[in-house]
Amino acid sequence: MRYLQKLLLRRLQGTRNSSSMHKQQLEVPPICSAESLNALKLAEQCLQQGKVIALPTDTVYGLACDANNEQAIQRLYEIKGRDEHKPVAICVNDIAALRRYGQASHLSDELLTRLLPGPLTIIVERTAHLSNRFLNPSTSKIGIRIPDFQFIRNLCASWQEQPLALTSANRSSAPSSLEINEFHALWPQLGAIFDAGRIGQTEERRLASTVIDLAKPGCYQIVRSGVALKQTLSVLHEFGYVNHLI
Repeated sequence: MRYLQKLLLRRLQGTRNSSSMHKQQLEVPPICSAESLNALKLAEQCLQQGKVIALPTDTVYGLACDANNEQAIQRLYEIKGRDEHKPVAICVNDIAALRRYGQASHLSDELLTRLLPGPLTIIVERTAHLSNRFLNPSTSKIGIRIPDFQFIRNLCASWQEQPLALTSANRSSAPSSLEINEFHALWPQLGAIFDAGRIGQTEERRLASTVIDLAKPGCYQIVRSGVALKQTLSVLHEFGYVNHLI
């Protein structure tokens, strides 16, 4: 009889512990206005702790973490449900930082300042300053963004001059998000969420950034059309760039 009582007690305690763990897993992280005076400080604290955060960009909401933190990158892939061999981009504050993390000596400042900041991801060969072995392990290239959105650029500038790994705030293959409630299923896995309301008024914004490979001098390759293809190609053609698939 005592044995059965002990067994039932253990099972009851196990159920309570499991329920407690489940509640902890479903805890909602801090949701902070991107315009709040405390927003940058909170974002920096999360990055220092290796957490993944959600934040607005100039196209859709994104998931971001310290690009040179191995555990954080693995966590980012886990939350996204993304194949580790499918690359993610990095986000930096300015063209000098783009040149630090990407081999872009063949891209003139004049060209880059015409293209950036904006809804464009430029792919080039990475430099040794991107030392994370879990960041895009299947390629030597890296996509680099300078979004035209002040909060994320301020964060990049203040975050110890380190790049942020950046991908859209949704599960892999799911639609991208224009407001935070569209990715509420991911909230419990995030360190914080930075809210800027709805981003844009049209569904076209869900196409996300245009992605162009500029690793080969004088040539380009369209990887993803995105929202800025027309204006991007116009600038590239003005500078004499040709599609290297032609």
